[in-house]
Amino acid sequence: MQRRRRTAEPLWREALGERLRGLRHKRGDTLDETAERAGISMQYLSEIERGRKEPSSEMIAAVAGALDVTLLDLTLSVAESLQAPNRTRGSASALALAA
Repeated sequence: MQRRRRTAEPLWREALGERLRGLRHKRGDTLDETAERAGISMQYLSEIERGRKEPSSEMIAAVAGALDVTLLDLTLSVAESLQAPNRTRGSASALALAA
């Protein structure tokens, strides 16, 4: 019997990092500019964006604020990016990841 290989789902921190990087690029900001506004080091922000660090809720809120997005909007957009294509928008499992 042959086993199906399951595609690994991205981790929350990876999806968050991708979303933050995308928002920063959309604004045309450098790592340094965003990190300074958030009150964190440029290296730490880089590690968050690359999915290497699991930031605290305070850090996520600080970076969201530095990017002029609400924590709610950021959380929802990350949760939506984690949804499988065949799930309906707003599914309980995707929202549970956001909590």
